[in-house]
Amino acid sequence: MGRTNNFSSLAFFLLLLILGCSAAPNPKLRARPQPCKRLVFYFHDIIYNGHNSKNATAAIVGSPAWGNRTILTGQNHFGNMVVFDDPITLDNNLHSTPVGRAQGFYLYDKKDIFTAWMGFSFVFNSTEHKGSINFAGADPLMNKTRDISVIGGTGDFFMARGIATLSTDAFEGEVYFRLRVDIKLYECW
Repeated sequence: MGRTNNFSSLAFFLLLLILGCSAAPNPKLRARPQPCKRLVFYFHDIIYNGHNSKNATAAIVGSPAWGNRTILTGQNHFGNMVVFDDPITLDNNLHSTPVGRAQGFYLYDKKDIFTAWMGFSFVFNSTEHKGSINFAGADPLMNKTRDISVIGGTGDFFMARGIATLSTDAFEGEVYFRLRVDIKLYECW
């Protein structure tokens, strides 16, 4: 009688174990985490072209031997490095009150495809936000939307982690472009 009870208990335990394992969620079916904070900003880049020094917020600081520092090189701008100190606004109007500055660089890193690599910070100076958010990643410019990594921050954004989805909201030749930056933070302190 004692052996039958032990066998029944063991069989019941194994059945529960098997059912529990088969009911474990499939990692591919897991719900994506929701961002703990979401922000949308616009940054406005006006590149120096030799005639607009008063309004320029970006300048070519490196170019290949065949290039110069007032005109972007060739079709894909390969080899150009641009530094910027662009205003950040809450809407797409260049003349809106800035809430901070986008400061950093981008370099055109492919000969055959129009793409860049960016490293920059949003440095806030508004009453609503204090501190900075840091970004880095590849920017395949011909895609309608592009994701780059949020790799840290300071102040209100201390140790922030997440994704920023970039989309080109407007451009005027090779002198002006405006990016919409949809920031989704997944680590908020």
